[in-house]
Amino acid sequence: MDPAHWPSPAQEKATYDLHDNQTDDPGYRTFLGKMFNPLVPRLPAHACGLDFGCGPGPALAQMLADTGFQMALYDPLYYPDKTVLNSRYDFITCTEVVEHLHHPRATFAALDQMLEPGGLLAVMTCFQTNDAQFANWHYRRDPTHVVFYREHTMAEIAQQFGWTCEVPAKDVVLFTRPET
Repeated sequence: MDPAHWPSPAQEKATYDLHDNQTDDPGYRTFLGKMFNPLVPRLPAHACGLDFGCGPGPALAQMLADTGFQMALYDPLYYPDKTVLNSRYDFITCTEVVEHLHHPRATFAALDQMLEPGGLLAVMTCFQTNDAQFANWHYRRDPTHVVFYREHTMAEIAQQFGWTCEVPAKDVVLFTRPET
């Protein structure tokens, strides 16, 4: 999206506040299972993770903590403690986040620096698949969604950072940072 049309931070927050993503909502947890289910078996026991862009109700972080993983939270509006961005993590989750990024390349580079060698970056976003339907696509109509990705875009991002890329479920990508 042209930056001239980006919503202000106050407009973004007002839109996010309309979401009802409660940590104990079974429907929301089922939705997050799309990422949780393929991610957890790939993580070492007691791995330390960051839920980047967790929003006001960090349900995925709670699900991962309930499974035994140590979790840190970051969200520029709801959990703005930037000190967590100075640590390294075995894995980072970005659930319904990357479509909001005003500077995706810089953000992916920062996430890369926060990953331990061999670490996983798990991203969930609705992939754009049909140019003819783009104008009417529900995902495009959210004013806070300013960038969209295709599955092959994710492969290009992986190539730029030297990551491997796997798509284990619809709209979910797991990037792995090299061991060295």
